[in-house]
Amino acid sequence: MLRKTTNESEISMTNETANDKSNLKMEGEGSREGSRSFQKSQHEFAESGKVEKKAKEAAAALDGDDADELELARAAAAKGHTPSD
Repeated sequence: MLRKTTNESEISMTNETANDKSNLKMEGEGSREGSRSFQKSQHEFAESGKVEKKAKEAAAALDGDDADELELARAAAAKGHTPSD
């Protein structure tokens, strides 16, 4: 939540809100908790045995009807653009 201070040019941020019931803390860029969660899910997927199947699905998609759209998305992502840009 953004909160204006007495000095109009200064804005302070706080992660406290009246409705905030999560245990997550504002960590900024390089979130340790987010990093741990991502690593855990990646390891679980790698160990699940689904990697080969998903790789084949991705290869088929690149050769399928969505090939042009996927290439545009890949090129945009390579330039740092996201779907919301």
